[in-house]
Amino acid sequence: MSLLRSRGAHARVTYVELFFDLVFVFAVTQLSHLLLERLTFEGAAKTLFLLLAVWWVWMYTCWFTNWLDPDRPSVRATMFALMLAGMLIAAAIPHAFEDEGLLFAGAYVFSQLGRTFFTLGALRGRDDRNYRNFRRIVCWLLVSAAFWIAGGLAEGSQRTVLWIVALGIEYAGPFVGFAVPGLGRSTTADWRVDGAHMAERCALFVIIALGESILVTGTTAASHPASAANVGAFLVAFVGTVAMWWIYFNIGAERGSREFAGSADPGRVARAVYTYFHIPIVAGIVVCAVADELVIAHPGGHVEPAAALALIGGPALYLAGNVFFKRASAKHYPLSHLVGLGLLAALVPLHALLEPLALGAATSAALVVVAVWETRSLRSQAHRPSAAH
Repeated sequence: MSLLRSRGAHARVTYVELFFDLVFVFAVTQLSHLLLERLTFEGAAKTLFLLLAVWWVWMYTCWFTNWLDPDRPSVRATMFALMLAGMLIAAAIPHAFEDEGLLFAGAYVFSQLGRTFFTLGALRGRDDRNYRNFRRIVCWLLVSAAFWIAGGLAEGSQRTVLWIVALGIEYAGPFVGFAVPGLGRSTTADWRVDGAHMAERCALFVIIALGESILVTGTTAASHPASAANVGAFLVAFVGTVAMWWIYFNIGAERGSREFAGSADPGRVARAVYTYFHIPIVAGIVVCAVADELVIAHPGGHVEPAAALALIGGPALYLAGNVFFKRASAKHYPLSHLVGLGLLAALVPLHALLEPLALGAATSAALVVVAVWETRSLRSQAHRPSAAH
């Protein structure tokens, strides 16, 4: 029996895919806590690296369920095995660069290679072009796996260097079509993708990240007295989260899905717009969650440089990711987002004059301006043809 999804209609997101995503709620929470505890340049760099690794595991599984039917028992069993590996990856995040490096690397390699070998078997004799492509992918992942395991066995800077090489190999693979001597390279036309399914899956990951932000906000607020300052900080964090949801989902997600589904080369869109352009969006939400926790815990006083970087950098990352995401489905870069980035840049020299609550309110206000501007702008554009008529 074929394990491949039927291409006759839009491949809906299944319950087992949603169940699988619960692991990454835990992973994103671990990442935000790691950054909060180590709010230094080194801590931020390590958190970014681990976020890129977590995203890559999830994204490869997103491609996996785009091609294979999760309702088949063997595919479902594979998803459960990947969930277990994902739990181990997430559990090892706080000490991945310390005494749990081999656990992190082993679980990561198991996920990447196990899923890929399973897909290779499912494609054999049923999709020759993709089967050849997965032979190339296996070669790339075997090379990166050697660096992951070697890094897990090493310590200190040696581990860091080996893991950077390993992740660099994996991120470079799609750019060069997984070129392998003797096997050639693939093109994005070989990656026959259900655009609507992948767009929906990536939107759900954004929901996961936003949900983690709400969880952090609520938990932190509940652990502090309900003073006027703390309640104000809670409201500021909530408004900022709503604005982030609005910026992505009110227009971008649906328009992106339509453009993706109608693209002549959906593989190219999947690689650029959803595989890579969503990284700063998710990273921005994680940093915003850390900033919200800092403001709720300490709404008054002096803003430390690291806290200011989180408060301004989180929304900036999020808007920058949305700029490239929305540019892919429109003729121009969204002016509202560029103005929002300008407003955030204007706060940089002012951060020393503001308390954390005031700076948090200013960054949330910038996000609200972007959301309202874009909504009103596109609404007026929609009304112009009828008025001219």
